[in-house]
Amino acid sequence: MKIKCIAIDDEPLALQQITGYIRKTPFLELVASCKSAFEALEVMTNEPVDLLFVDIQMPDLTGMDFVKTLNKDVKVIFTTAYEQYALEGFKVDAIDYILKPMGYDDFLKSARKAQDYFLLKEKANVTVESRDDFLFVKSEYKIRKISLADILYIEGLREYVKIHQKDEKPILSLISMKALEEKLPQDQFMRVHRSFIVNLDKIKTVERSRIVFGDVYIPVSEQYKDKFQEFLNRNFI
Repeated sequence: MKIKCIAIDDEPLALQQITGYIRKTPFLELVASCKSAFEALEVMTNEPVDLLFVDIQMPDLTGMDFVKTLNKDVKVIFTTAYEQYALEGFKVDAIDYILKPMGYDDFLKSARKAQDYFLLKEKANVTVESRDDFLFVKSEYKIRKISLADILYIEGLREYVKIHQKDEKPILSLISMKALEEKLPQDQFMRVHRSFIVNLDKIKTVERSRIVFGDVYIPVSEQYKDKFQEFLNRNFI
């Protein structure tokens, strides 16, 4: 499938870079290149659009304010030179954000997140059935059996989750974090962030309020910090 895109940026060089990257990516289709949110709105009244690459800092109407007016079926990847805007992006269900200056590898990584989302949305509804030591995950017309002991952590990506396993490729499922959390045994799995559930049995290193799985650092947010600290205290020697 081709994902129909609009690039929006008031800086001509940045806009040229984004449109070039979109044209270079086989699964993306450029619908329009716009210098403002108002230009994009005009295009969207006449053309179907799946995905927007939006600069946050723009005059008159910022990218963030613009996105808040949109139908939720249109997904967004923010581009910004300011890392502090990342949290705001998640509040409006952005698929990702890319920090400027960006290279094509950064762009492609975010674009693939969008591709994963649209492929899952296109294929099937997902249900999860749990047993004492495994889950059945129905996704993409298949039923996958996942041993709970093999799960390292679960990553929430807006409307779907990515189940990371030991020595296996991650499994993507179109289901909410809340629904999956309710299926997991609470003595073995804990939500430590709005975007992460961890297998407590697999934790080997905790560093500065972050759980370390190889080269992945999972933050423990303030909302879940007390509960996670209780777990550490119960098992501390």
